[in-house]
Amino acid sequence: MPQNSNITLLDAAEIKVRFNDNEVLKEASLTIRIGDHFGMVGRNGSGKSTFLKILTEVMQPDSGNISRRNDLVIGYLSQDLVMAEDATVESTIREGAKHIYDLLEKYESLPADSNIQSELEQQISANDAWNIDTRIKAAMMHLNAPDSERLIKTLSGGEKRRVALCRAIISNPDLLILDEPTNHLDTESIEWMAEYLKKFRGAFLVSTHDRYFLDEICNHIVELQSGRFYLHKGNYSDYLESNLARMGSQQAMELKRKRFLRRELDWIRRGPKARTTKAKFRVDKFHNIKNTQEPDMELTMEMIIPPPGQLANRVIDLINIALELGGKSLIEKFNFKFEAGMRIGICGRNGLGKTSLLKIVLGQLQPTEGNTKLGVLTEFNYIDQERIQLDPEKTLLQEVAEGSDTINFGNGQLAIRAYLQRFGFNPKRINMKVKSLSGGEKSRLLLARILKNGGNFLILDEPTNDLDLPTLRLLEEALLAFPGCVLVVSHDRYFLNRVCTGIIAFEGNGQVVYNEGDYEYYREKLAERKTVPITGNNKNIKPKSEKNKTVLIKTKKLTWKEKKELEGIEDQILEAEKEALDIEAIFADPDFHQKHRAKTSELNKKLETSKQRSLSLYKRWEELENLRQASE
Repeated sequence: MPQNSNITLLDAAEIKVRFNDNEVLKEASLTIRIGDHFGMVGRNGSGKSTFLKILTEVMQPDSGNISRRNDLVIGYLSQDLVMAEDATVESTIREGAKHIYDLLEKYESLPADSNIQSELEQQISANDAWNIDTRIKAAMMHLNAPDSERLIKTLSGGEKRRVALCRAIISNPDLLILDEPTNHLDTESIEWMAEYLKKFRGAFLVSTHDRYFLDEICNHIVELQSGRFYLHKGNYSDYLESNLARMGSQQAMELKRKRFLRRELDWIRRGPKARTTKAKFRVDKFHNIKNTQEPDMELTMEMIIPPPGQLANRVIDLINIALELGGKSLIEKFNFKFEAGMRIGICGRNGLGKTSLLKIVLGQLQPTEGNTKLGVLTEFNYIDQERIQLDPEKTLLQEVAEGSDTINFGNGQLAIRAYLQRFGFNPKRINMKVKSLSGGEKSRLLLARILKNGGNFLILDEPTNDLDLPTLRLLEEALLAFPGCVLVVSHDRYFLNRVCTGIIAFEGNGQVVYNEGDYEYYREKLAERKTVPITGNNKNIKPKSEKNKTVLIKTKKLTWKEKKELEGIEDQILEAEKEALDIEAIFADPDFHQKHRAKTSELNKKLETSKQRSLSLYKRWEELENLRQASE
């Protein structure tokens, strides 16, 4: 297929879909051309998966037109996994390349004097058909697919999704349509997938919650809102910036939204690649926005976790933990002491023992060696990777309320309707049946159902799967405000960076390490360990001569705590400056002497304190910023 960006692969025009009284898609239109790398974002239930099904002819719209280029090959990953249960992993993956195997078979059966041999050879070359078996093996390895001879019916949900993803990409399609491709992938697989898509020769449309992934792979963001598409040029950072620019032009951006998006954009920019590509003036422009707009509904909500009971000095201690399963060493001599306020992320490739560690903490699995000591006040609340099952015939209210109008919340009660509203469910919809929900809405409902159980130690196994971006933000904010202890398994790098105060990393061969800080800080330390090996052969070597010795001065890097201090110091400066401005406004009041004369001395002291605090914070900001720049 020629690489011409003007070639249209697929055109969707004025697509309409209605489910009962809910018009999901309203004249939604999108044109996809060669070279288009689309990321799709939108609320759970907004119609993203429905639109992808329409593009792939899995379902038909109520009205509208879909036109496709002749002989268009589409690779599709659906949330609904349709596979033959008795088929093997390898045969299922090969189904995705059926047209390639048919092409090879046709070529091999040609008579020697065939006049179409040259044409077939061109098609084989264009599809990289000679290397199809090699590409299948590579995809299976990098995406951590199950053994090729295993039957589909023996696989977990996560394993099936990895098989389906392999099947979608190995066909060398003209257009890739992927619905939540990063779910159930480990970090290494996600990074490989990102590199694959960045080099992809055709076009793709990817619906995903993974913000770093969107930032790396996309040249356009398609936002589905109120049944229509809004196209944003650039990646996820650019999408956030365009939203902010729009808010600034409207002169009404609400302060909470400004801070919300600023934190998110800041995290994106802290990615190693993005850090060097974003112009400084864009950062300055971003932080200079003063006015606010009325917030979207998503940002007026605050996901809440019931206030936890107090933790004792001992939460839970892991003492010389070792675990061996199936003759494989997963954990060797691991020690850790959980403390109140910790938010610990667990990362590593699939199959290395992350979920097993959760079960050891919970007391559901006994270690091969070592033991645990549980605090007397520790109360676990565990959100399983596979999650509990919802009854499709029950209403949202029935699933969460369980016959009650309220839930226990701290020392009081909270109306169940108000509680569900905090999780993004409109009060008008809480009597609808579960079967009417999207996959992401079901995940949100499960969170609401489980989190209401309380506990002071939350254990979450892949909580971000299927959640939309607004819900992810709300979950992150809720966990940041949670005063208990949190232990979470996740491959969402952004989530780990936002939430975690420390990382437990499974690095293979039984090696489990702990690193204070977020995921990016762990990766920095991992890189240092790999590039500066310490061996018995070189640790005591000294130069033979002190003359002409090159002295290497190691630049001091910010510690993780200093990084966190730098991130929060701007808000502290703004707070101090606002306090000073408020006091100065009081002094400027024409009726000052009548209203505040008795407080003159007190106000002067407060003003001076605010100004000194502001100056001190600026000085500290300069100090930390200089260290940051020097270390980059």
